[in-house]
Amino acid sequence: MSIVKNFLAGVAAFFLMAGTVQAETIKFAVTDINGLEELQVHYGAFVSVLEEITGDKVKFFPINNRTAAVEALANGHVDYVLTGPAEYIVFRARAKAVPVVAWQRLDYFTQLVVTNESPIKSLVDMKGKTIAFGEVGSTSTHLGPAQLLASIGLMPNKDYKAMNIHRNVSIEALLRGDVDAVAVGSSHLFNIRDKFTDVGLRVAARGPDLPNDVLVAGAHVPAANVAKMRDAFVNNAEKLLNAALRGEENKKYRGGKFIPTVKDFDYEYVRQAYITVGAESLAKFIDE
Repeated sequence: MSIVKNFLAGVAAFFLMAGTVQAETIKFAVTDINGLEELQVHYGAFVSVLEEITGDKVKFFPINNRTAAVEALANGHVDYVLTGPAEYIVFRARAKAVPVVAWQRLDYFTQLVVTNESPIKSLVDMKGKTIAFGEVGSTSTHLGPAQLLASIGLMPNKDYKAMNIHRNVSIEALLRGDVDAVAVGSSHLFNIRDKFTDVGLRVAARGPDLPNDVLVAGAHVPAANVAKMRDAFVNNAEKLLNAALRGEENKKYRGGKFIPTVKDFDYEYVRQAYITVGAESLAKFIDE
């Protein structure tokens, strides 16, 4: 009888272990934070809480640039990466990244700014003009505004002249009359007005809310582990968000939420923007 009991106990233990995601060490990176020290400063509290919730050991994986991050995820050297919408498209295309949970950014959109005296009143007035965009590949200052213009049929360097320059330089160019409009993110305009206090600026066009930042998993991460990570955010959202907000770089997430229902299609606007600016290869799977 004891043999039967021991056998049944063993079978029960086997199935219990089979249905449980075992604790492990996972490697975590953030695309806009360079260096281990910066990661610890801005995400140390968040990682500590995540470890407490999941029972896993979370190890920071510093990355020097976005290209290195894509390669690391594709090769299985890093497991999870927190990244922006523009980078997500490349992660998806090059590393087949899986969206785990979105990190909501309130009032995240693009604007096309002109001087108060400008005759430009709306998007249609941008035709034939020179527009200064931000860093190549930036969601809010390059891809977003390019897609906003494309929404009414205006294509870069066909219907208007596009230039990629730093926003402070671009504002100076706007004031000199070298460019007709400047593309800025929703948070940038406040900083610009603080810097150029004696200048009258006006928003001629505003884009739709842009997709959120997103935590992605590498294709090598088992589905059960991804589900465990997603559940951690679902069941401990307030605790994790409060911990994340201790990092100065994360104030952009204040007032937002974690969105576990995030889907690849949520980023289609940015994917189409890559096509608009002539970078279609970055939006498609390598093997397509």
